[in-house]
Amino acid sequence: MVNQQATSTKDIGFTHEDFAALLDKYDYHFSPGDVVAGTVFSMEPRGALIDIGAKTAAYIPIQEMSINRVDDPSEVLQADETREFFILTDENEDGQLTLSIRRIEYMRAWERVRQLQQEDATVRSNVFATNRGGALVRIEGLRGFIPGSHISAREAKEDLVGEDLPLKFLEVDEERNRLVLSHRRALVERKMNGLEVGQVVIGSVRGIKPYGAFIDIGGVSGLLHISEISHDHIDTPHSVFNVNDELKVMIIDLDAERGRISLSTKQLEPEPGDMLKNRDLVFEKADEMAEKYRRKLLAEAEGIPLEEEIPEAVEEPVVEEAVAEEAVAEEAVAEEAVAEGEVAEEPAAEEAGADETEAVAEVETETVEGTEEQEVAVSQPE
Repeated sequence: MVNQQATSTKDIGFTHEDFAALLDKYDYHFSPGDVVAGTVFSMEPRGALIDIGAKTAAYIPIQEMSINRVDDPSEVLQADETREFFILTDENEDGQLTLSIRRIEYMRAWERVRQLQQEDATVRSNVFATNRGGALVRIEGLRGFIPGSHISAREAKEDLVGEDLPLKFLEVDEERNRLVLSHRRALVERKMNGLEVGQVVIGSVRGIKPYGAFIDIGGVSGLLHISEISHDHIDTPHSVFNVNDELKVMIIDLDAERGRISLSTKQLEPEPGDMLKNRDLVFEKADEMAEKYRRKLLAEAEGIPLEEEIPEAVEEPVVEEAVAEEAVAEEAVAEEAVAEGEVAEEPAAEEAGADETEAVAEVETETVEGTEEQEVAVSQPE
């Protein structure tokens, strides 16, 4: 009997040491950043154990289970479920890897918003918080920032919480974790679909600046530059208009890409200086003068001279310079409004109010219609 057992062991020729060596030979090497398949085999109160083929079960904590807030692991994972996981950290002292689903969702979310930006898509999102610089929204699970100068709403920013807004992308930068959007541009684009150069519209003076007046035309703002008010010289727009004045203005330029509408009353003057001497006559003759302006544009495009010319304005280089001055206040939002914000961990949902404001970094101050407005940057979690 003893001899038979000895013979049997001798025939196998495979020791425990050989078995351990074989396991080491076929053991997979896992590195942080890898995306691997895994199966849930144990649910824990604040996480789950995942079999990914390593010697020791990997662990995914509850905060890494989703791009959104999770209160219970069962909201995301089920026992025996197989799915992809992101390896977040290398093995700890116990040989255990830490996994993440949230990082996979972030990568896919950034890919999606880049695609939406390339398509120049308009997206909709609810405002979940506001701060001194603007409003905060979520796009594909990513936290986005709408600068105050890009919010076109009559109510105070604080009253926008819970509002569903149409938005256009200003900046999508995954490397710097910044997502900046514009409500104003989305509204202007929609409004522009029904507008054309040479069209006369009725608006009201919403704000007055040294370089011109902002005119509200159906919920969007256009700029009536000081050089486009009258053929006669004007020292300041304040000498011509008051806030809430109702005007007839003509559209002389539509810039959908930059979300800007340029307006003119000068081109509606029957005689140079009529906006200063007889405004009612200008408005009475507005449609007639606009028709002449459109004919003039058409003739210039076709190279045909007109017998009757509209009074020409003296060329003022300041036009484009001052429009550029206004553009600085608007475009700095996309380029500088988030220039100093550092990457920060995503706060819990209940902290999205006051704590959300503290988590962002101030980067720029600009004056919009007499109100000092501080632009604030927003960062995504690492």
